Amino acid sequence: MIPQDSSQGDEVSFGSFSLRVRERVLRKGTTPVHLPPRALDILVVLLQQAGSVVDKNDLIARVWPDVTIDAGSLRFHIGVLRKVLGDGEAGARFVATVPGKGYSFVCPVSYRMIEEADDRSRADESKYGLPPRLSRMIGRDEVVEKICGMLLEHRFVTIVGPGGIGKTTVAIAAAHQRSRQAVGAVAFFDLGPLNDAMLVPTAVASTLGLMVQSDDPTPAIISFIRDKSMLLILDSCEHVIASAAALAEHVFRHAPNVRILATSREALRVEGEHVFQLPSLENPPLYAQTVSDVLGFPAAQLFLDRVLASGSSFELNDADAPIVGEICRRLDGIALAIEIAASRVIAFGVKGTAALLDDRFRLLGQGRRTALQRHQTLTAALDWSYGLLSDNESLVLRRSSVFVGFFSMRAAVAVVGPDDLSEELAFEALASLVDKSLIAVASGTSETRYRLLDTTRAYALSKLIDCDDENGVFRRHAMFYLRWAEQHENVRLTEDSLDGASSYYPHLGNIRAALEWSFLQTDKSVAVALTSAAAPLLLEASLVTECRRWTELAILNLDESSRGTSREVALQAALGLSLMFSQGNSEEARTSLERGLEVAESLGDLPSQLQLIGRLHLFHYRTGGFREALNFAERSESVALKMDDPGALAAASSLLGVSHHLMEDLEKARGYLESAVGHIPASKHVDSLRLGLDYRNRAGICLARTLWLLGYADRATELARQVSIEAGKLNHPLTLCIALIWAVSVYLWNGDWESAEQSIERLVDHARNRAIVAYEAAGIGVRGYLAVMRGDHQAGLPMLRYALVETRAHRYELMTTAFKSALAEGLLMAGQAREALDAADDALATVARNGDMFNAAELLRIKGHVLLAETVKDMPRAEELFIQSLEAAKACGARAWELRTATSLASLWRSQGGFRASVELLEDVLKSRTEGFDCPDVINARKLLSDCARRAAAG
Repeated sequence: MIPQDSSQGDEVSFGSFSLRVRERVLRKGTTPVHLPPRALDILVVLLQQAGSVVDKNDLIARVWPDVTIDAGSLRFHIGVLRKVLGDGEAGARFVATVPGKGYSFVCPVSYRMIEEADDRSRADESKYGLPPRLSRMIGRDEVVEKICGMLLEHRFVTIVGPGGIGKTTVAIAAAHQRSRQAVGAVAFFDLGPLNDAMLVPTAVASTLGLMVQSDDPTPAIISFIRDKSMLLILDSCEHVIASAAALAEHVFRHAPNVRILATSREALRVEGEHVFQLPSLENPPLYAQTVSDVLGFPAAQLFLDRVLASGSSFELNDADAPIVGEICRRLDGIALAIEIAASRVIAFGVKGTAALLDDRFRLLGQGRRTALQRHQTLTAALDWSYGLLSDNESLVLRRSSVFVGFFSMRAAVAVVGPDDLSEELAFEALASLVDKSLIAVASGTSETRYRLLDTTRAYALSKLIDCDDENGVFRRHAMFYLRWAEQHENVRLTEDSLDGASSYYPHLGNIRAALEWSFLQTDKSVAVALTSAAAPLLLEASLVTECRRWTELAILNLDESSRGTSREVALQAALGLSLMFSQGNSEEARTSLERGLEVAESLGDLPSQLQLIGRLHLFHYRTGGFREALNFAERSESVALKMDDPGALAAASSLLGVSHHLMEDLEKARGYLESAVGHIPASKHVDSLRLGLDYRNRAGICLARTLWLLGYADRATELARQVSIEAGKLNHPLTLCIALIWAVSVYLWNGDWESAEQSIERLVDHARNRAIVAYEAAGIGVRGYLAVMRGDHQAGLPMLRYALVETRAHRYELMTTAFKSALAEGLLMAGQAREALDAADDALATVARNGDMFNAAELLRIKGHVLLAETVKDMPRAEELFIQSLEAAKACGARAWELRTATSLASLWRSQGGFRASVELLEDVLKSRTEGFDCPDVINARKLLSDCARRAAAG
């Protein structure tokens, strides 16, 4: 990315377009416009010097500071920019070429600051998990202004204060004010539900929608936000402070445009942090004796506001005003304590409330003269409030403390215990606790959800330990979420879109808590069962590291009665997939999947067999074991036939089609793939769940490659575009990466450099943002491939070498042959024929080892060209290789490779005077061509045919 000269917040307008420079967002009117990254960089440079001529060498140096490219690449990107802007259409002029010098942006340009931007623009900004704007906040306006100012000046601010003082309230208000004042996304992370500090980066990554592929998601988070202007809010850091502090410091160091706002009961104490000690609400002083005097202070305003909100008809008078002031002072201006006290006025009046509060303070304070510590004051207030509860209310409050985050009425009834309280009484008690501000309600969802504030939960949990059989309550909690997960699985598998997954994300905190508790028990049966049921949800949320942790523990704790059962099948299947995605294609992943399949076969569980066979096919396909992958594809067909399920047969056809495509039987592959695409409905959520990717999409993109190799270039290109669009709608990172990788190969083969480059940039950005390291490396590899195809071997060779090392490290071998092939061509361009020959031989050895025989014909052709180099000059051997390549292409039906090799062989014969033989060869190959006449391979072959025919006619 080029340096940005414009200050943060600049918006540049020209014609019907506007560009937010820092955000790199281009719009035409109100509609966002996609512009490839390099073309966008060029636009920014030209706008920075609008009206002036920018030298083409300077432009290249700024847009490609670390890469050597030729002027052709610059012209290509200028062309892309002009096309997107509509340059030349209806008289519009934007970028002018100045012959011999460079380029100039000639359209009139105007600037404005973000603060002047309209509400429409602000509405477009992203808010990750940010709670709604508060309808009313008392006594914190100046505080919010100060915090926003500190964020602007220092970037990293921690709001510190005791529990219940209002840190979260202030943080949310500051976030909304900041979003009104400045461009950029706002991301809110509630760390309160986390029991394990190690989960902080994972939770942050999940909220940002990142695919977690490693034990430490921090690099993925940094990669995603590094170049963004964002505000990150880390709420409730105190119980996970070390992990939260480490993440915050990492963001501060490596994401210079990101601002951090944390809330905690203590400072994080890391680099860049500026602490804001949140004061209590200002209390009325002793001399405030009248209503007007008392209500001049925020603490009293909050008290009266909450009294009236409780439905009371209370009217504050001068006689009660000093008592209200005294209550606020005794509660140290702590918002939560004031709200609790205010909720009691409707029952006890102001004087009665003050008396009850006084009793509680004497109990804790022993009549000390000095003020109590704030946390003790809050404890006293909670003690007092708890003492006013009915037996049913206190029972529900205590037992509700086992919930982490939100819970439903159904969950509360199950955990409270039907033997102790009927559903009706539990509902009444819960509603009463909501009225008394001890339990909060989340609105805006289809099911009412409840939550204890953190301080209230900690207090109630201590009471649970004192008064109840806490193990019994925790067990009921675990059993409820076990049943919930098992029941939810059926619903989950019928959802049409990944958007439906958000319905169970709020339950993950409770599932984690239940897992933590159940694995601490002597009897691990509940833990094992819960892990089995919850693993699919964890995978769905891309929490692969967590899934691996729990499934490993569960398998270690399987008792004899559970070994060899469907429960072990589910655990092994989840462990294998989570290992594959978090640690690469390891032997441990293969072992887990094979064990799961072994048990599924012993049980006669056909659906599980198909799922595990599909995952093992994926494993071997990713590791380059194409022959073994074919074996599993054939097994999938056998299982699918027994199931008598059209969807299962279509899935098996998808696997068989992919394998036959790689194993050189292209016509057979086409049949299977067309069957799969025709019988699997438009991509649905369920398809992504069964294999970790989408059957239809995988079959479709493989069919595109197959069609191209069979000689149907136009159909292949159209299908590749269609499948890539469909993959983008799935919100499933792996599926999209696979679609883009394979679509790029079609574009590269077809000479469509523009489509290839756009897909490559999308692939690399997508994989990098989601820490899918193997696919990022593959994206860099195909970027190198493209550079070589364009003749830029200096840029391409380092990228290809890097990709080969990185993909091998992750045992991702799918693209190995293609990269080695491009490496050989690049080395030949560089005049390193001997090295190119070694690379070609290495690639052919890889084909022989892995079994991706469809590549053999093209590799033999490339090796033949290497042998024609001046430093080698072995023409007989080159001719022999071309003939072998021709035979290999015909054997697998790869008419596209046949055309390329025929062109190479005819060119060799022409150099030897064999004009008539060249004509016969080319005419024979070209006569079967029915489309793709604009493809460079066809154009080159026809041009050569015309020349040879002319020479043959001349005698």
